Amino acid sequence: MVRIDSKTLQDLEFPSVLQQISENCITQPGSERVLKIKPFKETDDIAPELHRVKEFTASFESDSPIPNHDFEPIDKALQLLGIENSVLDVSSFRRIRSVTDTTIDLLKFFQKFEEFYVYLNRFSSKVEYTSSISEEIQKKIDRFGDVKNEASEELAAIRRRLNQVKGQINSSFTKALNNYSQADYLDEIKESVVENRRVLAVKAMYRKKVRGAVLGNSKTGSIVYIEPQETLEYTNELSNLIYEEQEEIKRILKQLTEFVRPYKKLLKQYQNYLSKIDVLYAKAKYARTINGVLPVLTNNKFLLLKDAYHPLLWIANKKRKEKTFPQTISLEPEKRIIVISGPNAGGKSITLKTVGLLQVMLQSGLLVPVEPLSEFSFFDRILTDIGDNQSIENHLSTYSYRLKKMNQFLRKCNKNTLFLIDEFGTGSDPELGGALAEIFLEVFYEREAFGIITTHYANLKVLASELPHAINANMQFDNRSLEPLYQLHLGEAGSSFTFEVAQKNGIPYSLINKAKKKIERGKVRFDKTIAKLQQERSKLRKTSANLKTEEQKAREESKQLEEINNRVQEKLESYQELYDSNQKMISLGRKVDSLAEKFFNNKKKKPLLEELFKLVLKENSKRKKPKPKKKQISKAQKKAEKAEKAKKHEVKQELEQKVAAIRKRKKQEKAEAKKAPPPKPKVTLKLGDRVRMVDGRAIGTIDKIEKKKAIVNYGMFTADVSLEELEKV
Repeated sequence: MVRIDSKTLQDLEFPSVLQQISENCITQPGSERVLKIKPFKETDDIAPELHRVKEFTASFESDSPIPNHDFEPIDKALQLLGIENSVLDVSSFRRIRSVTDTTIDLLKFFQKFEEFYVYLNRFSSKVEYTSSISEEIQKKIDRFGDVKNEASEELAAIRRRLNQVKGQINSSFTKALNNYSQADYLDEIKESVVENRRVLAVKAMYRKKVRGAVLGNSKTGSIVYIEPQETLEYTNELSNLIYEEQEEIKRILKQLTEFVRPYKKLLKQYQNYLSKIDVLYAKAKYARTINGVLPVLTNNKFLLLKDAYHPLLWIANKKRKEKTFPQTISLEPEKRIIVISGPNAGGKSITLKTVGLLQVMLQSGLLVPVEPLSEFSFFDRILTDIGDNQSIENHLSTYSYRLKKMNQFLRKCNKNTLFLIDEFGTGSDPELGGALAEIFLEVFYEREAFGIITTHYANLKVLASELPHAINANMQFDNRSLEPLYQLHLGEAGSSFTFEVAQKNGIPYSLINKAKKKIERGKVRFDKTIAKLQQERSKLRKTSANLKTEEQKAREESKQLEEINNRVQEKLESYQELYDSNQKMISLGRKVDSLAEKFFNNKKKKPLLEELFKLVLKENSKRKKPKPKKKQISKAQKKAEKAEKAKKHEVKQELEQKVAAIRKRKKQEKAEAKKAPPPKPKVTLKLGDRVRMVDGRAIGTIDKIEKKKAIVNYGMFTADVSLEELEKV
């Protein structure tokens, strides 16, 4: 059973949050309901409510948004239904039908999309479903709020006769108007309306010549308003018919009221359901405003707030276009009490309030502005002592009031309690008050309660460092600029920077020195040591962060250089292969050219053929595989020669540096190749394979395969080669 009193909610400014949420409501009952929100009394009810709000939040971005839930309250109608023989008016039935139809639309929607709105559908399924109320009202009353002619046969007959009489009145009045107008008995305006009746504007001098009932005259007395005798009979009948119509409508409404009366509880349930939907809608809209999320919920007593924002501060700073600093803080069984110290205006109280307010919001079914991986558990009690609590009504001083609060803490504090105390121990003699505060803290610790306190007392900082399951923390402070950094750091106590802050605010340095002399030197040294340690720790953290960043950059650069080196090495090998192949072809071409020149000079075919035959045998002795088609080899050679000539001057310097090492390795490869077993069977080639021609050494990559040909990329150029002439490397 959760018990969180109203004073705690006020200390944490929870009513201000509810006020902001209520502004998102679209109905008056929903807004009133939001302002009455309290933390759930049963922890089992919290998680379903949070999931409902989360589903509603997700619906805003959905292709199938939740239908409109707006309605007009029917409290007055419900009250009348509880009174015997009472009759509802037409507007009440219109509101009842609106509430009924809206409820049924929502119930059908959640049932249709139950796989997306699991918790909302589960909540809605508790509402009884019936359309008889809406259907019965629809038979009697139209969408404009008027009773239909078909509501009863008698009403239909009366209204038919009404239309006939109205027509007869108009025709008879028009006839009298024309007759008296021709006789020049009427004024220029000719007609007017008196008491909702059409009357003739008769000149005063002719009033006795016009038959009918006098209903008035003008202010000057020059005009007399007369209803002609021809329409009087019809007008009387019209009045009777209107009276009969009203009576019949009353009878119909009474009959309809008696039909609806048994459904009073169901209608009240419908209105409560729509009010609750409006509350969920307002919670979801507020969650979007503050970037609220559903954190991880755990049954273990554990709190981990990652990048938590105080919602009120975040909204206020957003309006002022100022930055809000998030806080990360954790409470766990091994570190269940945190003692926060540091200078005033450094953010201690805001950090403490942030933890308390977010916990209360979560236990009230509200999403909270933290990282989604944050973890929360639920507490049966949340106890707070925040701010100036001087009680004028009870004539209590601040310290007396705080002692009463501590007495309540001692009675209620247990392992399921979260306590939050701001400026713990202040209000009395520092030494005596600090000693009493130390005893209170030890009791809270022994009862295994979870809590956060802020203090300036050194003995509380020392106690937190001595207790195994308590921890010190401080709000970071730049002792050079004397500006707060609004960052919480766990693990060490913080200095109050008393004299530094005084110096910043213009207190003369001579006075500060006198103040230092009046207190114990040990105290000054202790506070100064804490300040130095805090400063050094801050520098170490920055240095560590910078080193990690530089290390990461160095690793990335090393990886990039290695990749570049590998690509350059592959290109160099490819160029060397191409260079050797081209040199071979050039040498062969020179030999053939020499034979051609001899033949040109002596015209002897036999020596030419012998030399050519020797040359062919010599070249064939070097080959490992059958020679491919001559025409295709020639084409590849021409492309290779052109590419080599075009790019030779660009890679010449790089080749000269690497050529010696590569040639040596190639000689070893040739020696090993001679000893190698017969070539492997031909494999199927595919895109990206590294290949070379069966009679060549240049290695390239297959970029494209078309039918039985492949486009091979040699780095500096591409060649169109038959698949039969290629082998996989």
